[in-house]
Amino acid sequence: MYYQIISFSHKNCDQAMREKLAFSHDEEKRTFLDQLVGFEFVHEAFVISTCNRVDIVLATRDNFSSYHAVLGLISQKSNLNFYEIKSTAKRYDDEEAVEQLFAVVSSLDSLVIGESQITGQVKEAFKFSHQNGTAGKKLNRVLSYAVKCAAEVRNATNISQNPISIASVAVAQAHKLLGDNIQGMKGIVVGAGDMGVLAAKHLLRVGCDVVLIGRDIEKVQAVADELGENVKADTMENLAKYLNRYRLLFSATSSKEPVITKDLIENETLPRHWFDMAIPRDIEDMDLEKLQLFRIDDLRSISNDNHALREEQAVRASEIVRQYKEEFYAWLRALSIEPVIKQMRKNVSDAIDKEMQRAIKKGFVPSEYEENMRKMAEQMFKRFLHDPTQNLRHSSTEKKNANCIEAVKRMFNIDTEDIDMKQYKTDHHTKGYSA
Repeated sequence: MYYQIISFSHKNCDQAMREKLAFSHDEEKRTFLDQLVGFEFVHEAFVISTCNRVDIVLATRDNFSSYHAVLGLISQKSNLNFYEIKSTAKRYDDEEAVEQLFAVVSSLDSLVIGESQITGQVKEAFKFSHQNGTAGKKLNRVLSYAVKCAAEVRNATNISQNPISIASVAVAQAHKLLGDNIQGMKGIVVGAGDMGVLAAKHLLRVGCDVVLIGRDIEKVQAVADELGENVKADTMENLAKYLNRYRLLFSATSSKEPVITKDLIENETLPRHWFDMAIPRDIEDMDLEKLQLFRIDDLRSISNDNHALREEQAVRASEIVRQYKEEFYAWLRALSIEPVIKQMRKNVSDAIDKEMQRAIKKGFVPSEYEENMRKMAEQMFKRFLHDPTQNLRHSSTEKKNANCIEAVKRMFNIDTEDIDMKQYKTDHHTKGYSA
């Protein structure tokens, strides 16, 4: 069994392509996952689809075949050319894939290093696939370890102190542009989801009043009430009024089409600072002389400043990721030997049964001696297998001996593919893992 990640992130894929690759609704994601695990060489899969990345995480029998299957299905879904997708995709196999997943969950591969949302987003992505029957114990093992790794990164570094996100970077940029004049201004936030709420909170922190706009007025009002008296709720029907009255706008809806279009603009002379935090984009391209528009990819240089400030902590965090990757593989190798040893012993027991029956049938051993002969044979084989099994356990923890286990499995014709490893985890429990 192998691990693999095919990644389309802010590092290798521009916003326009990410918009086409993104999964816009659960049914689209469900169809993709069902098709993917329908291939005999794919055990399990789940999809991480956020503003900044579309990652397909897999447990496979054959990484070459699964890679091309993913590219083909993504091409079909997005109507993008297969070779264009192949030239853009970043492929991680086996140990690289495990280290990459640990880095993603620890927010080291995010547009904004240390942002606080990605761990929960990855867990939700796995949960969705697990409930769909397309992810299970194979990916749960590595994801559980990744979550432990992320917790260690947070505890051992200050990389996640004052948690930041795209929303906080956008508000910080607005504050930089407007200075102290931002205090007392009214910030329009379109979308009452997690990103919109974060933007509202950061606007309140710098002294802005907020108008929170959404489709469901009851939901928006409930969120506004929770945020405090400086937040007003309104509906999308009144959006145009705010676009033509106030200069500061942050948008993060889940709409498939732009919700802010040129035909809503009546006053072109108003200076505007707009921040589009959505994938796909909420604000269509428009030629307004006094509009300063920031999209997600435009915030990259700002996040790079943040990365520079946190570089030392990021290096320490990367060391933790590598350490956890090594621990995970040591645990996996140690765990994998137990069912092999158990099966070897079962094979011995079966052989004793078979030979005892043959010996009794042919009269080599009187039937009344069967029990004593069986005990003697079992004791002989137990003594014979003691040193080899202890050596196997010891060597299985060392990376250089990884092929030894596979050789033993082939030698004794042992198949452990469908064995539930949970029953063995207490024999070889490594720090940080919980099933």
